[in-house]
Parts: sequence; structure tokens; C-alpha cells
Amino acid sequence: MLQELRERELESRPIRVGLIGAGAMGAAIAWQVNRTPGMQLVFVADIDISIARNAAVSTGLQVCDGAVVPQSAWLHENGEVIVTGDPLGLIKQSGGGQLDVIVEASNTIGPAASYCLQAIESGLHVVLMNAEVDLALGFLLHHRAKSAGVVVTSDAGDQHGVLRRMIADIELWGFDIVQAGNIKGYLDRYATSHSLTEEAAKRNLSPIQCCAYTDGSKLSIEMACLANSVGLLPQVPGMVGPRARHVSEALALFDFGSYGEVGRIDYLLGAEPDGGVYVVARCDEPLQARYMSYYKMGDGPYYLFYRPYHLCHVETPNAIAEAVLRRRAVMHPGCRRLTDVYAHAKRNLESGSIVRHAIGGDDFYGLVESCKDADEKGMVPLALLETEDQFFPVIQGTLARDEALRFGMVDIPESFLTRKFKEQSKLLLNGGRDR
Repeated sequence: MLQELRERELESRPIRVGLIGAGAMGAAIAWQVNRTPGMQLVFVADIDISIARNAAVSTGLQVCDGAVVPQSAWLHENGEVIVTGDPLGLIKQSGGGQLDVIVEASNTIGPAASYCLQAIESGLHVVLMNAEVDLALGFLLHHRAKSAGVVVTSDAGDQHGVLRRMIADIELWGFDIVQAGNIKGYLDRYATSHSLTEEAAKRNLSPIQCCAYTDGSKLSIEMACLANSVGLLPQVPGMVGPRARHVSEALALFDFGSYGEVGRIDYLLGAEPDGGVYVVARCDEPLQARYMSYYKMGDGPYYLFYRPYHLCHVETPNAIAEAVLRRRAVMHPGCRRLTDVYAHAKRNLESGSIVRHAIGGDDFYGLVESCKDADEKGMVPLALLETEDQFFPVIQGTLARDEALRFGMVDIPESFLTRKFKEQSKLLLNGGRDR
């Protein structure tokens, strides 16, 4: 792949990349894309134009204001990048080979979905450094992309993307996947954005983002994306998550015999290497067992494979290149919605309480659960509480701390997100066929 990219560089036909979302991760992606052979950063978009400009300036490219770029001059020479607060406008102008792929790295769901759908309609590939929209509407996006002959893929460097790549290798080797696992450094289900203000500043994150990591919602979202791609389930709502000193303890901390024929998602809490991911797989072949013992992998039949890091933005060009050069996704949803992340109260909530932020907010944390069980109970996916304008969900009745939110307990305003979620639900009921 690197050789193909180098050839594109020499032939002046780079993969042209548009970036939406210029926060901590988006800015890093802009920098990385600009330093990848055979790739050209065409635009950086953010609702806060100053943030987009800062990300563009950090690449060392000459910055052009998208508001004053005429359509006839939209394709710039190498060394120039457009900044804009209106990515939809640029995407709509992207016909004629001016753009190949967008990377969606915003912190939104409804708006992100609108950008992705417009990109697909315009014949562009899409890379999702946005696990929230990936989980909420990934099935719909993948269906639309397949119909349009383009690719929508999860990012290659986030934990779920790294795990998906590991699983592909391990299955190729003839092993059965028993568990795919994340490593979580710290967990506080009841954390609030206000309590994490200082910590967020240290990590160059917004308090909302920092809270989504700390309360475990982000972990559940990423693992649900993986579960829906591979066909795995949590053993219990939110996963088990035993505390461990090192990832090597995973083989002793879980009762794999109780899993039956279903592979599971889970995580270790506080284990080293912090930032790593792991997979437990099984092989019962005596010949393979002898070789695995020789390779110092243990006596089997369960084997632990782990990667001590995931590099997020550093690996994003892998997903870009896979989509454009191979027309292949690093990861996409499977044929069924097996899991979702459902809202549970962080505190006692009274009737009339307004939910201003769902993921990373002060009112709810998310737990990954089996859709079959949770949907039968009428539980509310956490993502559906995310708002787009000035209209917010309102709690109807009282809700106790840790209680699951059900649809009769909340008034959710209609929005682009809720409409697309209903469209996706109908699509899944019809077996992936439009009716």
C-alpha cells in the first residue's frame, strides 16, 4: 500500500481528503494526512472556524478561506488547504474528482450523519473517526454507501478498529474468537463534565468528551460497534470488566466455558499496558497446540493475543487508503443490530428534567447491552438523547439512580437523527432492503 501511495505522490495524483471536525483528534488527523505520501488535505471544516483554521495552520500548508473560494477554483494546488464552517457546501461542490474521501471526526451524531450522507451521494468514501454516529446510524450509512458504490469504514486506529484488524488475522489463522477486549484505565459511572473540567484541560479535551471517556459510555460505544461488526455480545449489560494488573491475567479472570457458542466483548480495568487491546481465541487442534506452546503462547486451548497500543490519528491514513485504493472497509456493521448502548441515570432525575447532553453529560451513562433484551424492555439508546438545536429531551416522571431509561419516561423531540434512526430500523426489519 505504501508503494502505491508513493507512486501517486510521484504522479501528482494524491488521494484528496476532506476533514470534518478539528478538535483534539481532528487536528492530529490533519497533521498526519499532510505527512502521508500520496495524500493531500483539501479542506478542514469545523463549526468553530477558528479551530479549523488553527488545525490547518498547524499542518504548515497555506490556508485559504472557504467562504471566498469560487467553485471554479475549488481544487487548489498542493500546499494549500481550505478552511470552512460549512462542510456540506464543499461536499456538494466536490464532483469532477476534486475530492476522494472525507474523514468525519466531529463530536456530533445528527450533523455528522448529514455530512456523511451527502458525501455518499456525491460519490465520496467516508472514514468515521466518530464512533457515536458509527453506532447510531452505521447500518444506514453502510447500506447507502454500498448502493452508491463507495465505502464507509470505521477508523483504523481507534480501539474497535484495531481489534477488528486483529480479529481478521486471528480468524485467518484458524482460531475461534472467544473474547475481544479493551483495557480501561479508570472508570467512574457518576462522573460529570463539571467534575472533570481540570482533567479535561490537561488532556486537551472538552469536559463533555472527557466525561464520556470517564463514565464508560465511550468504551461501551466502541465495543458495541465492534460487536455489531463481528457478531459478539456482552455477557452482562456494560460488560464484566474485572480489575487486573496486566493483560496477561485475562485468561484467568473470565469464565470462558460459560460463554457457550457466543463470542463476547469485555474489558480489563486498570491493567497494563494502558491503551492496549486484546483478543482471546481458542484452538483445539493438537498439532497447533504443540506449535503454540513452542512459540511461548501457552498450552491452550485459550490463547491471548494483545497489542500494547492503539494510535488513533496515526493509523487513520490506513483506513483512508483501504477505502480509496482497495475499496474495502477496515470495519463496518454486520447484517444485524446485535448491541446498542442504552441510557442509565447517573443520579435521581425528577419529572421535567432537561437532558442537555447525553453522551458525556451529567444525567446518563451508557451501557452496551443486547438489543434483543433491551429493546423488548423499551430501553432508550443513549445516542437518541443527543440534540441538534435548541430542543432537548425532557424526563417524564421520576428516574432513580442507575435505572434504565425507557421510552415512556422521556419526551424526545423529533430531529434529523430520530428520523434517520427510524429509517434505519425499517431497513433492518426488511433485511437490509429498501421498501
